[in-house]
Amino acid sequence: MRKEDCFYLGRIVRKHSFKGEVVLKLDTDEPELYQEMESVFVNIGNNMIPFFIKDSLLQKGNQLRVNFETIQSEADADALLKAGVYLPLSMLPKLTGKKFYFHEIIGFAAEDIAYGAIGTVTGVNDSSAQPLFEIEKEGMQILVPMIDDFIVKIDREQQKILLKTPAGLLDMYR
Repeated sequence: MRKEDCFYLGRIVRKHSFKGEVVLKLDTDEPELYQEMESVFVNIGNNMIPFFIKDSLLQKGNQLRVNFETIQSEADADALLKAGVYLPLSMLPKLTGKKFYFHEIIGFAAEDIAYGAIGTVTGVNDSSAQPLFEIEKEGMQILVPMIDDFIVKIDREQQKILLKTPAGLLDMYR
């Protein structure tokens, strides 16, 4: 499995017992969706290694205590500490309406109600305080804050995002 074909689920943050159990800190708003997993991919040395789950228990909100089939000791568990945990993209729950996954909108056409076609979404910058749509038009990058009030519609069939940006925002790029 390639990392590009997966989504980040969380990180192994600590050991739980001397029998090799570990605790995953899940990076999700709905941790209960991931209580009954059969397997995950653990990123070890830039390799996506499959691990099968014997049993798991959700605790403290977004922490999942996991007992992997092949991890039997503290030493085995030590090798997994701080490793990223991934699942195939096909396991992401489908979103509807104005909700979307960042990877899902790459390549979508961006349009504004007042200005028309803006460009093509090339990425999402989530390293700032407010995530930003990265939109490219004729070699120029346009950044639009990802604010719910700006997003009018996500049209998955037409691969289009309809926005209503405030007056003057897009004028900065003209």
